[in-house]
Amino acid sequence: MLKQIIFKILFLLPILGISQDLLINTSNRNVTSLNGTWNYIVDPYETGYYNYRYQPYDQLPENNNSAFYNNYVAKDKLELVEYNFDKSPTLTVPGDWNSQYEKLFYYEGTIWYKRSFNYTFSKEDNRLFVYFGAINYKAEVYLNGKKIGIHEGGFTPFNFEVTSIVKAKDNYLVVKVDNKRFKEAIPTINTDWWNYGGITRDVKLIEEPKTFIQDYKVQLKKGNAKTISGYVKLNNSVGNEEVTISIPELKINKSFTATNGSVEFEINAKKISYWSPESPKLYDVYIKTSEQSLKDEIGFRTIVTVGPDILLNGKSIFLRGICIHEENAMRGARAYNDADALVALNWAKELGCNYVRLAHYPHNEHIVKLADKMGLMVWEEIPVYWTVDFSNEKSLNNAKNQLTEAITRDKNRAAIIIWSMANETPPSGVRNAFLKNLINHSKSLDDTRLVSAALEKHTKNGINILDDEIGNYLDIVAFNQYTGWYGGSLEEAPDAKWDIKFNKPVVVSEFGGDALQGLHGTKNERWTEEYQEYLYEQNLKMIEKIPNIRGTSPWILNDFRSPKRVLPGIQDGWNRKGLISNHGIKKKAFFIMQDFYKKIETQYK
Repeated sequence: MLKQIIFKILFLLPILGISQDLLINTSNRNVTSLNGTWNYIVDPYETGYYNYRYQPYDQLPENNNSAFYNNYVAKDKLELVEYNFDKSPTLTVPGDWNSQYEKLFYYEGTIWYKRSFNYTFSKEDNRLFVYFGAINYKAEVYLNGKKIGIHEGGFTPFNFEVTSIVKAKDNYLVVKVDNKRFKEAIPTINTDWWNYGGITRDVKLIEEPKTFIQDYKVQLKKGNAKTISGYVKLNNSVGNEEVTISIPELKINKSFTATNGSVEFEINAKKISYWSPESPKLYDVYIKTSEQSLKDEIGFRTIVTVGPDILLNGKSIFLRGICIHEENAMRGARAYNDADALVALNWAKELGCNYVRLAHYPHNEHIVKLADKMGLMVWEEIPVYWTVDFSNEKSLNNAKNQLTEAITRDKNRAAIIIWSMANETPPSGVRNAFLKNLINHSKSLDDTRLVSAALEKHTKNGINILDDEIGNYLDIVAFNQYTGWYGGSLEEAPDAKWDIKFNKPVVVSEFGGDALQGLHGTKNERWTEEYQEYLYEQNLKMIEKIPNIRGTSPWILNDFRSPKRVLPGIQDGWNRKGLISNHGIKKKAFFIMQDFYKKIETQYK
């Protein structure tokens, strides 16, 4: 018992208030779910965090029972305590608060969450972490009244060690969640999607041995389709540790020595069945130490560009895509589980897609893993969107951290072929420096995938020009354009002239226009299904003629909520550019896009 107490004290010292290195492959670890019902307190004035002099309670010399994270309950009928979690209403986790209660629909601010639990370690000297799939936007996390960490960014996972704080009974986990928008944030104040607040993804307790497998990468070596390479990182490794990589189907079982907690490896492999949309082969991969064995399902494929071509496993491909928001439109809420992901990806497959653009932020891990199994290539993006504060170093570090967390979580997913740095950002010197920094950071973390960003074109003397300086640093030059919706003539679209300054693959990352499903008229009446249908017909005739065109991802799979879209009787708080309505009904343009992809698929067989 004394040994366990000393061990816990040692691990307490470095962790308080500091974020931990990210645990990956959490679904295959020793997990206890904290999903379910949590009590909550709405706190727009942050009364549970500051006193009446606006001093944070945690910076005062004495502990204050008024701080909500203390979960204090009055001892008698005389004592003044102005909150009580156990008597407060509840929210379902994972889930956004906006869709669960009408009074919270437009709420942006602080809400406190509380969940109580008991915990028994399966083995003495094991360690415990609390893991959050995502919280939007800023989270401050407390266990049993002790602050264990802060995280900023609404779409990436994080975890904290709680080994020294957790008790056998009556633990209380309190999370201060704040989804207020502000200029320096990533994304910034102005977006075109709903600012869903809350604990929007899974919450888990993860128990690990004293020394455990923290992270690993198992992928094909860049430039060599017959060599599997990567690394394994151990947490709290002392001395040399043996690490074994096993892929039974490939008859691979190789052991390596990790020194100072990490080892890099290369393994020659024969007769690999390469992952592709037509054959999304995943292998059972085991990473083992003397104390632990982790299983993953990993596909192996190559993805490179040569001139204007994108080559998957050496074969030229056309990205038949669609953009997707992380929203279940029929529920009008943030998507959060396998069922939500399956609905979206099944629609994409029905459309004829071999690729999806997950906009405009990293989506739930469920959809990425499902894309791996279903054979859909993925563009994954961080929310450097529109006019972020490019001159702000904190904003850059925030963006880099979100990029790091996304790549760390998803680097073993064969489906992901593109890391995207940004969407529709206005060119300038500081913006260029910001994006180049992100591009370099991405390549330092993962040099096996392609890098892109959704740029914009401009027009001069009737010619559409794509010459953004950032294109020089991207593997795929992608751009958004809305001919026929935000300007431009649909009648003249098929004859548009283009000047693309790059000998690289070009992808139209967005195009489209709104239609209210069920509203019919002529092709010259905006908001009708017929207008959207005609817009798609004319845009596709234009897109086919764009030099070096190698893909497209129309905006967007289904209608989604946006506070910017307020036209009564048409938008009513929804962006209507979906090919499918918020009731799950396909619009006429869906079938135009479907036919186009059938034609393209035949051309690239």
